Amino acid sequence: MFIQTENTPNPATVKFLPGRAVMTRGTADFSDAASAGNSPLAQRLFEVEGVSGVFLGSDFITITKSDATGWEALKPLVLGAIMEHLSADKPVINATDDDDDIADGSIEGQIRELLDTRVRPAVAQDGGDITFQSFEDGIVYLRMQGACSGCPSASATLKNGVENMLKHYIPEVSEVRAVE
Repeated sequence: MFIQTENTPNPATVKFLPGRAVMTRGTADFSDAASAGNSPLAQRLFEVEGVSGVFLGSDFITITKSDATGWEALKPLVLGAIMEHLSADKPVINATDDDDDIADGSIEGQIRELLDTRVRPAVAQDGGDITFQSFEDGIVYLRMQGACSGCPSASATLKNGVENMLKHYIPEVSEVRAVE
């Protein structure tokens, strides 16, 4: 198995591309080992000292490192953990009953559709994701994940890109805000 790596706009994250599907549906973001309970792969990656975040995308894994760790030492350990896990055909994530889809004409459905078709594919190229949290009083609340979480250009992307696009297509949207 050959795993490619790509730098992301966030210097604390690197995108790992194993050349095969990682998630068959959706994405998963883990900020620590305790939150990785339903993902054997994320649990394995948090065993690598210096890993502070794991984001699983459709065909990539984004790793966030702690400030004290350098990529020179961390990258080979992460590559080994990913290769060992995927080569053994162990599950990436255990199935859950969550179904996050809204396929209707509601404002929330329209927001999700625009995010899924226009925004998420673009940010996935940089090793991250933006997920819908809620829509209240004209304000769209989104969660930045993977490389987008903590990225210096994330707020500009949110305001100049996502907010302008959502306002254009959905007049009820007045603002976009990130949530932690």
